[in-house]
Amino acid sequence: MPSLIELVRAHTDLDDHDLAWLHRLMADWQIIADLSFADLVLWLPDRDGGGFWAGGQMRPTTGPTALADDLVGTFVPSGRRRMLDEAHATGRLVREGDPEWRDDVPVRVEVIPVRRAGRIIALVARNTNLLGVRTPSRLELSYLQTAADLTQMIAGGWFPYEGQRSDHADSPRVGDGFLRLDLAGRVAYASPNALSVYRRLGLHGDMTNLVLADLTRELVPPRRRPDEETLSAVLGGRTDRDTEIATEEAALIVRSIPLRPHGERIGAVVLLRDVTDLRRRDRELVTKDATIREIHHRVKNNLQTVAALLRLQARRIGQPEARAALEEAVRRVGSIAIVHETLSQAVEENVEFDDVADRLCRMVTDVGAVGGRVQIVREGSFGVLSSETATALSMVLTEIVQNAVEHGYPQADDSGESAGRILVTANRIVGRLHVSVEDDGVGLPPGFELDSTTSLGLSIVRTLVESELAGILEMGAARSGDGARVQVDVPLD
Repeated sequence: MPSLIELVRAHTDLDDHDLAWLHRLMADWQIIADLSFADLVLWLPDRDGGGFWAGGQMRPTTGPTALADDLVGTFVPSGRRRMLDEAHATGRLVREGDPEWRDDVPVRVEVIPVRRAGRIIALVARNTNLLGVRTPSRLELSYLQTAADLTQMIAGGWFPYEGQRSDHADSPRVGDGFLRLDLAGRVAYASPNALSVYRRLGLHGDMTNLVLADLTRELVPPRRRPDEETLSAVLGGRTDRDTEIATEEAALIVRSIPLRPHGERIGAVVLLRDVTDLRRRDRELVTKDATIREIHHRVKNNLQTVAALLRLQARRIGQPEARAALEEAVRRVGSIAIVHETLSQAVEENVEFDDVADRLCRMVTDVGAVGGRVQIVREGSFGVLSSETATALSMVLTEIVQNAVEHGYPQADDSGESAGRILVTANRIVGRLHVSVEDDGVGLPPGFELDSTTSLGLSIVRTLVESELAGILEMGAARSGDGARVQVDVPLD
């Protein structure tokens, strides 16, 4: 299905400003469809004058659809739909006296010209399924009157409103709560859902004839409502904006649309949505996230304490092998601490692993005379990894790099010159992460077999890669012929 931009560029003479106007219209036309109980179709005039292209479609949530099929991308030649031709030529709203029959369904059709800067840039066809029509209630009459006002505004070039408004992702819909205000900001009609929303704020009785802004000031404490300018503008129906107000017990989003069917403001429609439960869940998530970050922070601190104790113990031991074993333990604990430190600063339980990998490599090269003269270079990106994958992979990378430093350059002297170069490469390919660590050292010993090695570090690496990460571990000669190469291939979450 082609997009609006594709259709405009391919078939019309509309410019970027026209396109932006249509995008603003379509951002709000769910409101018009729901108020009208009708399907809306946006028709774009062809640049050659040969007809109209369907650029968008919206079905109502308040009534049955009149259009079983999607029309976006279809073309109607001139002369096929008289109402489209007439509305485009005259710039006036066109209504059909008799309904059309579509799949045994009577459909009333109206065509509304979309005016911008004095030009008709598109048409909106409003299609009402008459099988769902019955004697209208006061609610439905208020909906239809407001829809008529908005369609007159579209035809007059007064809707949609220009400029940006402070949109909420959970902006209210017609069915969430509907208020009709008069010119003075008094409530002319309040839907049952709107009354329910305000009763959660503490309202007793009806809202009719009450000034909405004054009523809200009485119910909502100053610290929980927006600034006075915003409150007066939105709840007075003077600006096309939305805002959020709340008490200790309830929270709601308020959206106002001034009504100007003939150019001058006659009132406004105000939509309400009770977001109390959403905000409560938001607070719970914030609290949960903060708790998780605090746990990671404490784990990091505890691991650093353990590493410090092991380091102190190593200094008191005279046997070189025992000291080396404790230093390896310090390094392993430190690698896990780095991951938890990163998680303690993250918003989600995911880790940008590039920074972790770079810190791990620096940790390895900072330890020992040889390590300080081995250059470690990273190419490619690990990307974002889950906390479980990051923890295991940090241990794997630390062990592999440390093994390359220790065993790849055993003859390095203390001259201060560079001992060698280790290349760490990371690539994400088709749902998998491929990591390669390649050095230019002495290479693997003759007859080396991964399955028969007794190295504790390699045993840890193999267990983590194959069991924890469900991946594949391979070791062999470097591609250049000098040195060793370790490859780790693991699936991504």
